[in-house]
Amino acid sequence: MLTAAPLTRTVTARTSTARPVRPTGVRAATRPRIVAPTLGIADSPAAAVFRAAAAGGPIYRDDATRVSGASIATVNRHVSAMLSAELLRERPDLSVSGAIGRPRIPFEVNHERFVTIGIHIGAIVTSVIASDLRGRLLGAAEIPTPRGASDAALSTITSSARGFAARWHRRRPLWVGVALGGRVDPETGVVDHARLGWTGARVGDVVGAGFGLPVSVAAHVEAMAASELLLTPQRAENTEARGSGLYFYARETVGLALTLDGKVHTPTAGPGSVAHLPTDSTVLCECGATGCLEAAVSDRGVLRAAQQAGVLPAGDDLPPIAALYRQARDGSVAAQDILSERARILGRSVAMLRDLFNPDRVTLGGQAFTDYPEAVPHVAQALSKASRAGSSDVRITGFGNRVQEHAAGVVSLSSLYSNPLVAMRKATALA
Repeated sequence: MLTAAPLTRTVTARTSTARPVRPTGVRAATRPRIVAPTLGIADSPAAAVFRAAAAGGPIYRDDATRVSGASIATVNRHVSAMLSAELLRERPDLSVSGAIGRPRIPFEVNHERFVTIGIHIGAIVTSVIASDLRGRLLGAAEIPTPRGASDAALSTITSSARGFAARWHRRRPLWVGVALGGRVDPETGVVDHARLGWTGARVGDVVGAGFGLPVSVAAHVEAMAASELLLTPQRAENTEARGSGLYFYARETVGLALTLDGKVHTPTAGPGSVAHLPTDSTVLCECGATGCLEAAVSDRGVLRAAQQAGVLPAGDDLPPIAALYRQARDGSVAAQDILSERARILGRSVAMLRDLFNPDRVTLGGQAFTDYPEAVPHVAQALSKASRAGSSDVRITGFGNRVQEHAAGVVSLSSLYSNPLVAMRKATALA
């Protein structure tokens, strides 16, 4: 049974399994500003205290002791250090009155002082978001993803993102996080992205230099899986940390990520691909095969099917996917059938992957699941019928149609959430 998570809101081989080749000409001076993200729940007491304050603040020190599992002396030491660094602030207005001895003064994340900037570079649309240190989105904007050479496209994206970030001029920017598809080297911020035609794209260097801030770069589906661990309401209690999880994403592209005991599995060779997972679809893929998963269920795939069926006007330019949803909701049986078939293919594919990995939890994210909820029962029915595992908890992401934004946000926050004081020193060091 599919359930919605609580919200605050090919198996085929790749042509190369190596990390993207670092291009020549990358300036050594910029590399220290590129910091590999930590996509998961860090074990240190400082990280646990900061995470508890971000999720449930204002919080008292004895509550932070219970949540973190650290001693009261350890909690006091880390709280004092983070107060000095302005990562936390005390709330004397909420102190317990009438208490014997030293007043109990709660603390919280200093969420009004700073901002982080997240950028999700999609195949069609790029999203830019601003987050406070609690992981709450302050605002978001979208631009068409620029085409052409990677340096020029990244410069355009960075310029737009800087203009957006300037809206929060009263807050101090600390970090930039970039999430995107393709093969990502998080140590260098270099990316190979076949869909965009990028090879050796200097994502970390271009974005980091444009902002003059530390920058982290991550594969977007891995970042989405991390956002489920770090940005949901349950994060303070680590309820999602134990066991294993499978995150499956579908929109214009498809992808998956695995989590193990609260940490996203990030293979050395980069994330795996399910784009060419075989299905019973008759759609022709760009690779020359028939029935590849991404070709069958992507937005462009179902829009082309709708054009061929006469549901949408034919033409070289595809309309937005919302046009097909409108036709289905207005009673077009043909449109409903196309979307229901996509849902069934998705359900069968998730069932195959669930049987393969046998995770404790499965999370389905992306607009293929969230923007047309009428098809979710078809996903559930196909998954249940095709799967032999049957014991996993399967749910739709609680982030709705904002999974890309939360993915970018968690990349911009991951260093702060894994080692708050060290990350703060990096963020505030002179360039």
